[in-house]
Amino acid sequence: MSIAADSTTRLWALVAKEFWRKTRRRLRAGPIYRWRYSGRTPERVLIAPPDLRLADPQIALEIYYGRFPLSGHLVETGGQSPFLVEVPNRGWQRSLHGFRWLRHMRAAGTELAAANARALVSDWITMHGGRISGVAWEPATTAKRIIAWLQHSSVVLQGAEFAFYRAFLRSLAVQIRYLRSIVREMPNGKDRLRARVALAFAALSLPVPATALRSATRSLAEELDRQILPDGGHISRNPMAVLEILADLLPLRHTYANQAEQPPAALINAVDRMLPALRFFRHQDGSLARFNGMGATIHDRIAAILRHDDTGGAPPLHATHSGYERLALGGTTVIADTGAPPPIDVSSYAHAGCLSFEMSSGRQHYIVNAGVDTYGIAELRPLARATAAHSTVTINDTSSASFSHSQRVSGLLGSPLVAGPKAVPVQRSDRPGIHGFVARHDGYAQRFGLHHERELSLAAGGNILEGCDRILRSGTAPIKNDGRDLVTVRFHIHPDVQLFRDQKERLVLTGPDIDTWVFISPDVPAEVEESIYFAGLGGPRRSRQIVLAFKASEISEVHWQFSRTRIIGRIDNDRL
Repeated sequence: MSIAADSTTRLWALVAKEFWRKTRRRLRAGPIYRWRYSGRTPERVLIAPPDLRLADPQIALEIYYGRFPLSGHLVETGGQSPFLVEVPNRGWQRSLHGFRWLRHMRAAGTELAAANARALVSDWITMHGGRISGVAWEPATTAKRIIAWLQHSSVVLQGAEFAFYRAFLRSLAVQIRYLRSIVREMPNGKDRLRARVALAFAALSLPVPATALRSATRSLAEELDRQILPDGGHISRNPMAVLEILADLLPLRHTYANQAEQPPAALINAVDRMLPALRFFRHQDGSLARFNGMGATIHDRIAAILRHDDTGGAPPLHATHSGYERLALGGTTVIADTGAPPPIDVSSYAHAGCLSFEMSSGRQHYIVNAGVDTYGIAELRPLARATAAHSTVTINDTSSASFSHSQRVSGLLGSPLVAGPKAVPVQRSDRPGIHGFVARHDGYAQRFGLHHERELSLAAGGNILEGCDRILRSGTAPIKNDGRDLVTVRFHIHPDVQLFRDQKERLVLTGPDIDTWVFISPDVPAEVEESIYFAGLGGPRRSRQIVLAFKASEISEVHWQFSRTRIIGRIDNDRL
């Protein structure tokens, strides 16, 4: 069976599995099952777990005045309850029903904020608590809401009358029972892991039998073992997943300790592995490398998590299981994707960026991947995920992996990545004073019979990054000049970096700081083209890219170099 046929078979098997899961979830939300979610109402919340996510009292004030800035969109309710306003943006709806914004009320610390939080929770219970349907009861959203209600129960219940206190606990209990019954029907990935975290929080924070806590702890440990890789990465290969999961696991570990309960070894080990993994993906300015669904970084979020990292020391240089390599010398950091795509069932946000890299010098990024516009329009996602949006090689203007854009598939699975590289062998080439590696992928082997090999080495105290891109043919036959051998090497430039040619016709990259980098490519003339940087905090930005284009039948190997220097007296008119 061919690779494409095998991928198609696995894709449709996954579609059938997800269709059956959704059918069972609908049944569990219907009247036949709903009686199972009634039962004893807890008497009280024993403990409010901590929340490490950033909070802003100003947002609490905005919400009080009916302005809800959620998921990158501001919605004004005009005096209505936000749960009555029809908003077509599904991300905004999920954020609203997830209730993570309660943290801003807690940060405000006022009676007014507490009363507003209580009123909004009461609205939700009245409008959505009695009917399990829609966005409000999506399992992933329900898990977020359970965690948020527990973490901020002290704010919501501050000054509450007994009737509301009981209604809050009754609704919370129903949601927990529903999530417990539905969690096995959730697709693989971080949402299912978060659901297990929510159930563990509930077992610790509410008076439940010891058997319930043991069961929640055991299920959490099994999910962590499935999803967290030995090097601390997540099976989706998305750096953002590491950050999001740590933001839940660290408070959970703290809650086990506060309740004098022994956390599972899988939780302790996962946190101990994931904190160094988070530092692995971080550039010196605090942002995370833009691979496989990573967008803009809010630096304070990273700092809030890494305050709990007691391991210290330099970040690791290898993430073998996650499929990444890191080079770091003299203030220069290079992070490269050297892995095969993630499993198809967790690949809806994965990119075709094999052997792409990012380079930063000090606190400035120079070479980047386009990243994603996290809250932007969905139509731009395929562009951001394509190989051409990454600092790597494309052959014949195609991506090294393909995506499913079938309408029948997208309704169930999104747009999973299929038919990508199967083998990505990597070998480190570190020597005294030099960090480097050689990696190769077969993402173009089936279509064009070609392999891409990239060699990178960082030397001279971080002042020189040398690269070599080779196009290799399967077997010993030479590469044919048949119109299917066009190779393009792209280096996407961060939009804050100026790009110009000096008097020697070399391309020069200058950032806001004193570092200047010169690019040379002796084998192929370098051209400059327009590009888009999707991962800006304010949305997509125009940028530039350095392009090396050649035919593999004529040139099978190109060398290039970035060298850090200082350029005296550049000519502004030469700016590109």
